[in-house]
Formats: sequence, C-alpha cells, structure tokens
Amino acid sequence: MFERLIGSRRTVGKFVVVLGVAAGMLALTSYARDLGKWKQHSEKRPAPEKVTPGDSWSDAPSDAIVLFDGDDLSEWQSGDGSKPKWKVKGDYVEVVPGTGTIKTKKTFGDAQLHVEWATDPEAEGHGQHLSNSGVFFGSYEVQVLDTYKNKTYPDGMAGALYGQYPPLVNACRPTGEWQSFDIVYRRPRFKDGEVVQPATFTVFHNGVLVQDAEELVGPTSHGKRTPYRKHGDLPVKLQDHGHKLRFRNIWIRELDESKR
Repeated sequence: MFERLIGSRRTVGKFVVVLGVAAGMLALTSYARDLGKWKQHSEKRPAPEKVTPGDSWSDAPSDAIVLFDGDDLSEWQSGDGSKPKWKVKGDYVEVVPGTGTIKTKKTFGDAQLHVEWATDPEAEGHGQHLSNSGVFFGSYEVQVLDTYKNKTYPDGMAGALYGQYPPLVNACRPTGEWQSFDIVYRRPRFKDGEVVQPATFTVFHNGVLVQDAEELVGPTSHGKRTPYRKHGDLPVKLQDHGHKLRFRNIWIRELDESKR
C-alpha cells in the first residue's frame, strides 16, 4: 500500500525553469564578488567550470557528490560514529525509529543539497507528531513534516527553518507521495570568535521557492534562541524523530571554490 501511494519517481517539469533561473542567480551572486578584479568583458577572466547536468533537474550533475543512490549507507554514520541502523529498501532508506539520527562522514561548507523524502501514509498523530524529521547542516534544520492537511505552528511546517522562518508557502504533497528539497546553504563567517555573516538558506520544496536567502539568527532549536558558536564545515544530518519516513536520491555540490 505504501509503495502504491508513493508511486514511481517522476520529474516535475514545470519547475525546471524556476530552478534554472535560481541557479543562474546564485552563479551571478558568486561572480559578483570579484567584479573589481576584472575589466568588463575581459577575456582573461577565468571561465566557469564545465558541468554536465543530470537528465532531469533532480538527477545529480557531474560535479555532485552522491550521498545516497539506493545502494548503501557507506557515506553515512550514526551520531556515535557507528554503522547506521536505518533500513535500505530498493532505492530508498527508511528511518528505524529509536536508532538515532544519521550524518554524513564528510563535512561541508557552502553547498547545494538535493534530497527526496516521503512521509508514512499509515502514521497517526497531529501537529509535530505526524511524520516528523529534519534535514540539517550541523545544527541548522530544514523541517520535514507531513503538513499537507496537518496544522502546526508555522515555523515548524515542512520547509520551515525550524523555530525561525515559516515557509513562504505550503508546498507539501499529499501524504505518502515523494517530495523534494533543493537547499542552498551558505555557512556563517566568523572573526575573532564572533559571527560577522550569518548562515543563509535558500530552499525549494517540490520546486517551489519557500526560503529566499534567509539569514538565521543562530542554530535552530525548540523553544529558545540559541546563539552562534564558531564552527567550521558541518555534516549533513537526517533526523530520527521517532517516526518512519523514507529518503532517497541524495546528492550535494560544494560551492566553496577552494574545494573545486
């Protein structure tokens, strides 16, 4: 029944243009940083790296690091560094409630992350207790929740930057269907231990812009405001919140030019 409700993987064609425009805007922002170094139209200016796109907007491009493609969890570990206890089934991995959040072995700075997820159509509950999970960079969470017809506080809806910013719109698909997040994370910058540039998140939920370069006031948390603490690169984490969810097709692109 779960498989029938989720259905086959499909491309959401009408959102390709939206994502393409957003990618172009991000590239423009990156190159704007060194406008003062080059004369306008200079042919000596370094050309962008050639990247081969995937067959659809959801497929990993040639410069992506594939974190999970259905084979195994070799890129992941439990919080204590042990082997993850989540179950790999077909092309997805399913949360085993009570076994703990999993995180990538590799850490990341500025990055573009793609992840697909599906809620449990047999789950019972309401508010924050209906298919709750999260996609994190370290301690910064983009909320995963079944909010198709489930009411909760706005800064805890699917696509929210948890406890800080509600999504611009509710783009949730029906319970049990596959959904996607495309996240652009810009890490905070620190000087002398103090934050001088906050972390920012741009998030597309099912191809719809729900967070537009929002600046976090600090790590996301429940019922309190937590201040920034200096840190470096961070792992990607998928949360075990005691509910069964599924994840698939997870890949990431590093946007830090020093790593490319």
